[in-house]
Amino acid sequence: MPNVKPEMRIIFTIIVCLFTVFLVWPLATLFVRSFETANGFDVANYHSIISNKELMKSIGNSLLISSITAIISTILAFILAYTINCTRIYQPVKGVIKTGMLIPMLLPTITYGFAIMYSFGNQGLITKLFGRKIFDIYGFNGLLIGYVIYTLPSAFLLINNSFKYIDKKFIIVSKLMGDGTLRSFMNTIIRPLWGTLAGAFILSFILSFTDFGIPASVGGTYDVVATQLYQVMLGSIPDFNNGAAIAVIMLIPAVFAVFLLNYLEKFNFHYDKFTEIELIQNKPRDISFSVISSVILIGMVAIFAVMFVAPLVNSYPYNLTFTLSHFIDVFQSSDLVNVYKNSIVIALLTGVVGTFVAYSAALVNVRTPLKGKRLMDTISIITNTVPGMVLGLSYLLLFNNSSLKGTITIIVLCTVVHYFTTPYLMAKNTLAKMNPTWETTGELLGDSWLKTIRRVLLPNSVSTVFEMFSYYFINAMVTISGIIFLVSAETSVVASKIKELQHFAKFNEIFVLSILIFGTNLIVKLFCDYLQKRPSINRN
Repeated sequence: MPNVKPEMRIIFTIIVCLFTVFLVWPLATLFVRSFETANGFDVANYHSIISNKELMKSIGNSLLISSITAIISTILAFILAYTINCTRIYQPVKGVIKTGMLIPMLLPTITYGFAIMYSFGNQGLITKLFGRKIFDIYGFNGLLIGYVIYTLPSAFLLINNSFKYIDKKFIIVSKLMGDGTLRSFMNTIIRPLWGTLAGAFILSFILSFTDFGIPASVGGTYDVVATQLYQVMLGSIPDFNNGAAIAVIMLIPAVFAVFLLNYLEKFNFHYDKFTEIELIQNKPRDISFSVISSVILIGMVAIFAVMFVAPLVNSYPYNLTFTLSHFIDVFQSSDLVNVYKNSIVIALLTGVVGTFVAYSAALVNVRTPLKGKRLMDTISIITNTVPGMVLGLSYLLLFNNSSLKGTITIIVLCTVVHYFTTPYLMAKNTLAKMNPTWETTGELLGDSWLKTIRRVLLPNSVSTVFEMFSYYFINAMVTISGIIFLVSAETSVVASKIKELQHFAKFNEIFVLSILIFGTNLIVKLFCDYLQKRPSINRN
């Protein structure tokens, strides 16, 4: 590794300053404001929350429904991942499951609620298929369906990735040793995945506990803490200090989850080497898991099907004559077109700036001898812990009277910080796998450190860079929790505009905008996937 260069110190300093101003300072402001009252600093805000039965009930509702969601999502995600990794079903079916599971990630969560309403409502698509209303969608039932759809893809990706590191040789060895089906399953599958399954549960719990989009659309009278926070901050009588106290309380489960995940690390174990082995044919297993997985996938996709049907007919479900008038109306509305443009601009800027920041942070941590470089890991843990709504609220409290208020800049910075962890870890893992002597070799050949990065490190990690950009872009297009407190009339984005259209019951416009988000994200995702594969194709 080369000696410390001035450019390394400059990059390190810039990143530390960035996160000090846009992460540590806002959170510190939030924490201080939570103790601020008309009579000075005390714990009156927290006392007010504890004595507020309605608010405490909302927190209890959030804990209950998030726990149930996490259990269901973890089980379903495990079944899907098991089907892909431990069965011998037709390979293209596995591909369809893997791709289909990503569909919800391309849409804002607030759209889920409207899709559920149009699927399970009195005149919903699925209601018509069953011939009767199955259950009441507003409140607990609607929230549970929405949260499971929202958290299932993330839990699936986590478990499916861990399945790749299970040595299937032990499954066959266990059978040969005469272990029963349950004993073999527990020792060779569940035991190695125990830490990951717990991680998937925690991830699903935190995502549903802090989400705002789904309860905003289908929560009904079942209040959760996210909607309570929104009401306190942007209701008829805003109370910033009380809202800050609620936001601090929302941080508690997330902080607890981080400590729990660190504790669960000891349950993960590693094989010395992996054996590529074909599993034994087992038709009952393969058929049953392919049927269950297909039902899960079809059930999830069926809820979104109505989103593509409703805006293409005159008046769903009463007049099903085909029409493009709803799309034409949206494109003729300068207001809606500007909102869509804002979303694209913000997503592009977030993708570029976020990728640059995350890659630079990983570069400083992995490829430099700087003291204090581990600070990047600490930053990534904090950004992973703080919910989007809490971060957005802390920005509102800090920058409310500054020139940054309501600008695209503050929205981009908030989104970059909010989604920093995953792209950073992507870059860190990639850079760590590269030969550690490349910079030294470049230095001996007379190249500067930055020149070595440009000519050697960047070309060898270009597929990861495109993946990071894709991650930032898609999340910037669908996020609402992190920016709901930051958008203004001029910088409104599609996700926040959908919330506004809800009040006027303009569901056709909502679905058209959702389709635009979905189509845009799909194009960017496919394009980045193509660019990721290109370097390897060229090398071959």
